[in-house]
Order: sequence, then C-alpha cells, then structure tokens
Amino acid sequence: MSNYEAITIEQGIVTMVSLNRPEVHNAINDVMIAELTRAFREIPKDKSVRLIVLRGNGKSFCAGADLNYMKSIAGFGFEENVKDAKKLAALFQTVYDCPLPTLAVIHGAAYGGANGLLAACDMVVAEENTNFAFSEVKLGIAPATISPFVIRRIGEFGAKELMMTGKRFKGKEAEKWHLVNLAVAEFKLDEEVNYLIKQILGSGPEAVKTTKKLIEKVVDEKTPDDTIEYTTKLIAELRASAEGQEGMAAFLEKRKPKWVE
Repeated sequence: MSNYEAITIEQGIVTMVSLNRPEVHNAINDVMIAELTRAFREIPKDKSVRLIVLRGNGKSFCAGADLNYMKSIAGFGFEENVKDAKKLAALFQTVYDCPLPTLAVIHGAAYGGANGLLAACDMVVAEENTNFAFSEVKLGIAPATISPFVIRRIGEFGAKELMMTGKRFKGKEAEKWHLVNLAVAEFKLDEEVNYLIKQILGSGPEAVKTTKKLIEKVVDEKTPDDTIEYTTKLIAELRASAEGQEGMAAFLEKRKPKWVE
C-alpha cells in the first residue's frame, strides 16, 4: 500500500480509510482527492479485504472543500475548472464503483463535497448530532459533481429541499431523507458500526460483491459518462460566473455575499 499524506489506511479484512487532516476538519483538497481515488482503486486488489470503512480523524468527518483549495480554484478559467471538477467526480465514481462493500461512519460535520463521499458509499451510519449541509448555493454555485450520488440516495424532492435551501440539518433529518441509513447517539455509534461489520463478515464474500453488482445493474444500466460531462461543465460555468465568483469571494473574505440583505 502506498504512503499517504491526507489519509491513513489500516489494512485488514476490514480496512479502515480515515481522512487525516483533523486540523482543518478533514477539509478536501487536491491531495486528498488524489489519495482517496488511489486508495479505493488499490485496496480491492488485496483479495483478503472484505469491507472498507471510511471515516474521519478528529472532530469532524469532513467540512467540505479546503479554504486554500477554494482560493486556488477561485481564479480558474473554464477549462481548468472542468479538469478540476472531473478529478472530484472521478473520486466519487471510484468510491461508488468499488467492488467491495463500503461503510461510511459520520460525525461532527459533513458539508458540501463530504456528502458526495458518503453518498457514494453503500451504507452510512452517523452520530445524530452531526451537522450536514449542501452549502454550495450559499456560495452562488451548485452541488453539481456530488448530485448523481446524492440524488440516487435521497431522491428528487429530498434533493430539492436540501440542495436548494442549503440549510443545515442534523443526523435524524439526514436519516429521514435516507442520506444516512441510521443516525444514533454517540455512545451507540461504534455498536451499530460493529453490528453491520459483523453482518457483512458473516455473509459469503463473493455473494456480497455479486449482490452489490446486481443492485447497481438493476437500478441503472446507463453509463455515467454523460452525467459526469454535464455536471463537471456545470460546476465550471458556475464557478466562473459573476454570482459564483461573488459567493466564493464573500466566503473567503468572511463577509455576506451581495445577495444577502
């Protein structure tokens, strides 16, 4: 297994992948995107692994995009934005396509792109006081690259309420919308995670992987290429738009955007 900077990996039958930038609440940057993509491609090559658990070190699962990363992309042109967005979309697709079962464990905060990560996993357990938000609209952009995975999980009208308002919500509401499978008290989180791990390990390894393929095939046989092309170009256009530039500038400058009275 390769060395990693922004994540840690504990290899085993149950392999733990942990976001490891706790000083910034595991905010996503280009290094984390590349490392997570590589990890979810490399880990399944080890035939002894039965399950991947994704979680975050420190106080939060993931606070969305890193501030310095946002500063770097704020000045990107259209083509640079498309290239950057495709790397993020490829990460979510890689997690979603992982042949092994995947379980995300969420605590603290899950903002923006963090919801793409958890939505791409097969199962999600959250601590009930976790703060969630699809905050992109507050920045004058849209949750484009995460949308195929989130909408598949929560449906059209749940997505409309959560994505169009950009509101913050807790674990129980995330459970109501099926963004997470289960939201529990902090003291029960490990118990529920261990229960799901036990159930997976108590099932036939090949049967579990085959069932995962079966479900995905039945749900949608269409290629994701067209969707990725649309969503990556959309986020590039929005980032470069006047409203997107104003929203990201306001965030970086810690002020209200012009559209907020």
